[in-house]
Amino acid sequence: MLRKILLPTIFALLSWGFWISPDFKVISAGVSIFLFGMLSLEDGFRTFTGGILEKILRKSTNRMWKSLTFGFTTCTLMQSSSLVSVITISFLSANLIGLVEGLGIVFGANVGTTTGAWLIAGFGLKVKISAYAMPMLVFGILLIFQKSRSLKGLGYILAGLGFLFLGIHYMKEGFETFQHQINLTDYAMDGFSGILVFTLIGILATIIMQSSHATLVLVITALSVHQITYENALALTIGANVGTTITAVIGSLTANVNGRRLALSDVLFKVSAGIVFILFLHSIMDLVTFISAALGIADDNYTLKLAVFHTLFNIAGVIIMVPLVKPLVRLVSALLPKRDRPRERPLFLNESAYEFPDTAVESVRNETLHIWDITIDLLSGVFGFKRSDVLSEKDLYQVAQSQQRLAQYDIDSVYEQKIKVLYSEIVAFISKAGFSWEMEQSGQIHWLRKANQNIVDAVKDTKHLQKNLVIYANSSNPHMREAYTKIRVELALLIRKLEAIRLETEDEDCIFSLDHLRLLLDEHITDMNKWLANAIRNNLITPEMATSLMNDVSYATDVYRNLLQMSEILFVKQNLNMSEATRAVLLDDDELDEINKQLNNT
Repeated sequence: MLRKILLPTIFALLSWGFWISPDFKVISAGVSIFLFGMLSLEDGFRTFTGGILEKILRKSTNRMWKSLTFGFTTCTLMQSSSLVSVITISFLSANLIGLVEGLGIVFGANVGTTTGAWLIAGFGLKVKISAYAMPMLVFGILLIFQKSRSLKGLGYILAGLGFLFLGIHYMKEGFETFQHQINLTDYAMDGFSGILVFTLIGILATIIMQSSHATLVLVITALSVHQITYENALALTIGANVGTTITAVIGSLTANVNGRRLALSDVLFKVSAGIVFILFLHSIMDLVTFISAALGIADDNYTLKLAVFHTLFNIAGVIIMVPLVKPLVRLVSALLPKRDRPRERPLFLNESAYEFPDTAVESVRNETLHIWDITIDLLSGVFGFKRSDVLSEKDLYQVAQSQQRLAQYDIDSVYEQKIKVLYSEIVAFISKAGFSWEMEQSGQIHWLRKANQNIVDAVKDTKHLQKNLVIYANSSNPHMREAYTKIRVELALLIRKLEAIRLETEDEDCIFSLDHLRLLLDEHITDMNKWLANAIRNNLITPEMATSLMNDVSYATDVYRNLLQMSEILFVKQNLNMSEATRAVLLDDDELDEINKQLNNT
């Protein structure tokens, strides 16, 4: 209900503001341009994630000081602690880093965001930065229209910086004009109540604009034209720092429990620092005055003193929290315990089937199909597709090309809580009932056990494949991205074809379809080897990339073969009573090799 009325309320308030004050339109336009610049900047830097950024992240977070340095450096370059936080949550969810390392990055990013305040206070308000914005916008837009992903990303970065500068310019112009119509200092509130009210305003402003930088720009520009008092500006700054946690909270909604723990840690960190600074604000103001004097900042230069305060806030918070990281981890782990998914229950296994061998075999077969049904969801998720897309007639290559990013799928949890549980139940069921079965049923159960093992092996190979799949499917190298897209699409298409085979009524059709898929596998391997040789020869990919790709092609091949073997057992002759004559129709490896040779010679 709140979401439905929030946007109309904001529109109504803005419309009212536009009607009563033309200068309010200028300020609002400046905020909008600034926020659009932030979005463009994030889009630009996101273009370069998935490759070198991830590698740097993994190698730069094995010590707390490295994590802090990495967070500070990346946020200084990107000027977006929100983007750093979201990337950190994604890596934490992928288990590429631990919670302690993630906290170090976020703490460092909080310090790094202070550089923006210094740029705005010391540079943005004294220089006509709109003059720098125009060339950036021109060159940035030109690069955005280029086909190269790297040039396009660079274009978004330049355009983002241009819009940031332009937004600051319009906000400053708006406030300078606005001060002649209304004096915000008339609404200033002294004392502790004023600090609390303006802190709350800073929190709300940052939540609405989704950017602490935007709030700080408003605060600094308003302070520079004496529209708010220094004390109220400090309270707004505290609120902006607390309010910026909303981005990490939103980013953690789709993350696993560690991602949510990181977001909660960031909230606790900012709120704790905010409470401390509110309680001791006047003493901290004296400290800011002392530091500013030591830095040669004039006593009446409140904009630069605000930058000092913002820096002090974040550095002090980090100094306080770093020694408390382990207790903080224990606290958030207790507040957000890891909840195991409910264990999957068998649908077809029951004790009454023990006494009837044919019924027992049918129960095991149906439970194996149950595992296969879950495996379809798991494999589809790992390969980045919806089950409905995989089992439809959609062009999966087009679906893959339309995806901005391949997300990490929690394969371990699904395997442990569903597939492994059901497989263990089948093994237990067979061990209890198997001793009384006839030879015919025992043979059928042997094949069903083999089909289950094929599924489990395919899932394990997929787990190995996923490590590089997520990295290179999001890579800035278009050739590696293309290769891994091909791998995941081909495996998803295999699932589609196997499901079509399962629904066929004639065993002979199933057999020929499976033979066709086995031939396709050999073609895929041959094509990939040719592609690899060409890519290495023309320096399209590095030797390290080639090694990773060769290993992953091997994993993908094993997945393919295991699923084919499972299908041969489970889908051909649904009653598992296939005759020797029917089995003999299946082509063996030597026959497949001979067919491939003939195809290559034609």
